[in-house]
Amino acid sequence: MAIVVNLDVMLAKRKLSSGELAAKVGITQANLSILKTGKAKAVRFSTLDAICKALDCQPGDILEYQKEEL
Repeated sequence: MAIVVNLDVMLAKRKLSSGELAAKVGITQANLSILKTGKAKAVRFSTLDAICKALDCQPGDILEYQKEEL
């Protein structure tokens, strides 16, 4: 997929664990893991909003488009 999730990078920059972020956002660690690994097919704007608030970042800090090689 051409969309890359850089959530691990932001967690490291903010010195926050996945468990702490999941608790702040109000989602399960399992769902956060699915998002972190790029296996999620969609993300709700409300979830993205909560993640950005918790990490004090912009959506572009978390989601990145990379052109796929053919």
